[in-house]
Amino acid sequence: MCGIFALINSKSMNAQQVRQRCLFNSRLLRHRGPDWSGVWISPDGKTALGHERLSVVDPISGAQPLVSADGNIALCVNGEIYNHAKWRAHYKDYAFATKSDCEVIIPLYLEHGADCVKMLDGMFAFVLYDVKNKTALAARDPFGICPLYAGRHADGSMWLASEAKALQNDCATIETFPPGCYYTTGGYQRYYEPAWWSEEPMGVKADVKMIREKLEASVEKRLMSDVPFGVLLSGGLDSSLIAAIASRVIKKNEKKFDFPKLHSFCIGLEGAPDLIAAQKVADAIGSTHHSLSFTVQDGLDALRDVIYKLETYDVTTIRASTPMYFLARQIKALGVKMVLSGEGADELFGGYLYFHNAPSHVAFHKECCSRVKRLHLFDNLRANKSTMAWGLEVRVPFLDQDFVNYTMSLDARDKQPNRKAGKIEKAILRQAFEDPSDPYLPSSVLWRQKEQFSDGVGYSWIDGVRDYAVHQVTDEMMFNAGKEYPVNTPTTKEGYYYRQIFQELFHHPSMPHTVECWVPQWSNTTDPSGRAIQNVHDVAYTGKEAKL
Repeated sequence: MCGIFALINSKSMNAQQVRQRCLFNSRLLRHRGPDWSGVWISPDGKTALGHERLSVVDPISGAQPLVSADGNIALCVNGEIYNHAKWRAHYKDYAFATKSDCEVIIPLYLEHGADCVKMLDGMFAFVLYDVKNKTALAARDPFGICPLYAGRHADGSMWLASEAKALQNDCATIETFPPGCYYTTGGYQRYYEPAWWSEEPMGVKADVKMIREKLEASVEKRLMSDVPFGVLLSGGLDSSLIAAIASRVIKKNEKKFDFPKLHSFCIGLEGAPDLIAAQKVADAIGSTHHSLSFTVQDGLDALRDVIYKLETYDVTTIRASTPMYFLARQIKALGVKMVLSGEGADELFGGYLYFHNAPSHVAFHKECCSRVKRLHLFDNLRANKSTMAWGLEVRVPFLDQDFVNYTMSLDARDKQPNRKAGKIEKAILRQAFEDPSDPYLPSSVLWRQKEQFSDGVGYSWIDGVRDYAVHQVTDEMMFNAGKEYPVNTPTTKEGYYYRQIFQELFHHPSMPHTVECWVPQWSNTTDPSGRAIQNVHDVAYTGKEAKL
């Protein structure tokens, strides 16, 4: 992954000013791409593309922006195109200048125009400029794994960037670029709209063999890398399955990989549930495991930096991002540049503990659809920005298009948990990898209750940050919260504290509107912790604790 910036058809600046704005704003994204910086300016001096590169595929020749041989098409991309080999073979007569997986977008665009986006299998956010037609094409992957923001300058020109901080000093308005859409002069157009998008239950009978095979294929395609890689291993079901599959793929195809020993990484407070479970998984799959730690004070000290890098004030995102932010820094220091992670499974299979309270299978399915559609505001934002803060790329196999489309078509009754009936969350996913003759995971992990990442790193982390916020925010401040913050008014002192920091860092009036707050459904609490779900979590909060 990388950082991209684009300024399209300026109406108020000359060529030198355009270049300087591009250089300055791209610099704000350099943490995302510490390996190289590139700038392209259109012949008329009105358009600029900036790229801050993290080299994972083709580190030698894959610098961006990429430009066609005739100079007519310029392209900057943040992401990975997993089916690039297929398109390279298809366009054997095209003069590729690099081995970059992203370069296939240019010949696809030349043949198919904006519809080229539909032919990409990957995670991406890109901006392509057509010099001859003086038009731009911008697009974002179906689930918003790669971040992208759009801004309008006062002169009407379109600006785009991987993070909003590169837009807030220049644009009159800023918005989140919607996932699964592309943008041309005609505005936004949705290109990803599969059958499940209508949110009507589809009722396909679950096939656990199909679930297993599709996830295995997704993991294998995401091991495309020319640099050292690893896996994030929290010891929960989702990351443990990804790690176990990756380990099997590597062992089966050792000669294909330049770095055949899988490294796994976990973080937590001393004695945290995740640290214990992750070590058990690492021992079982044979990975070289790195167990890292932090303290509550470390987390409190880092909150301002985390909020700046994440560009959010959502409580659960900040709670979970803080340990992930620390983990990413230590992983990068060990020379690893790419990791696999388990985001997406809870949305696809209804894994959050509040799903036990769904009143019907129809309501359960609609909530799953809503969660998948908004992943870019929560878990994808967290996974991407907390790691790219240090130039570490995260890939998420659960969010493979084929896997998502299949699992979202399944009968919701096969997925819906029921604690009273003894049916654990994500039961069919667990069953898909239950193989007594050749276990993927220890049984204690395969059937471990869901722990949200911010809980699993150690219960004292959430308890500590909540208690700290209580002493930073007065009752009077909470009483006036609606006047101070009319958009997404904070309902707890912890939420108020994060919002206060956010407003100090991001002064633009559009910025609060780019954030949503994660709130569990079918629950009497607004606290996003799994421990706030009464009568479901084994170590639930008391009612008073959940309201702080």
